[in-house]
Amino acid sequence: MARILIAGCGDVGATLGRGLNAAGHEVWGLKRRPADLPPGIRPLAADLTDPTTLNTLPPDLDAVVYSAAAAGFNEAAYQAAYVTGIDNLLEALRQAGQQLRRLLFASSTSVYAQHQGEWVDEDSPAEADSFSGRCIRAGERLMWESPWPAVAVRFGGIYGPGRTRLIDSVRAGTAARPAGPPLYTNRIHRDDCARVLEHLLFLPRPAPLYLAVDDDPAPLGEVLSWLATRLGVPEPPLAVTPPLKPGAEAGDSMLRMRASKRCRNARLRASGFQFRYPGYRDGYATLLQLED
Repeated sequence: MARILIAGCGDVGATLGRGLNAAGHEVWGLKRRPADLPPGIRPLAADLTDPTTLNTLPPDLDAVVYSAAAAGFNEAAYQAAYVTGIDNLLEALRQAGQQLRRLLFASSTSVYAQHQGEWVDEDSPAEADSFSGRCIRAGERLMWESPWPAVAVRFGGIYGPGRTRLIDSVRAGTAARPAGPPLYTNRIHRDDCARVLEHLLFLPRPAPLYLAVDDDPAPLGEVLSWLATRLGVPEPPLAVTPPLKPGAEAGDSMLRMRASKRCRNARLRASGFQFRYPGYRDGYATLLQLED
């Protein structure tokens, strides 16, 4: 049985925690207001941006999963979540004399600057000049430079229960298919996110970096058309939008999706991981069935 702290225990962290608890591990969930954590995850009220709240971490931890999310899409929020928070937690772990066997960091594929449909993997340059890319890469470096073995997991766009914006926009008739060259999107189901983290927690000799996306980097227009067919609504119309330039910032999540690249998951697959939802059709079909 392992003793595991999930720092920033939101949706993905809580899903991971439930799985770890079911497997017999001892799990703590750290968040500002942990009262909503599911049974089996021990609540730990703390603020990652306030080091004075991090002096009561559980002793003798075997692993820490850092899965905090930024409170907003602005530089201050990203700096707080992915730089200040990580730095504070690592210092608290050092001060407590923790002897961790593994650190995991829930990172993002937004660190890549590629935007013309290129294929990327763990060896591709990650040089996004946006504040989001810079802050997340800084967080990765902090993890890798810590005294403990660290693994960064760059997740694609996460969807799943409670993350149905694309479905909702198609149903409401507000979605639009981008015109021009395919705008490739990369995604992973929330449950597979948690399963990836659990898999890498106990993998004997993990690499320091993995891309965590499903098998199907699909053009956004294709995904929208497929959803419209399944929902029995008209296909979203074409909308001409200017290309997102390298390093450009976007004001909303839909625009941020326009950075077109295709992410490979070969390293994760080679480690033995098997997806429950290997493509968007598998995951979205299950979500639509849950609505029926």
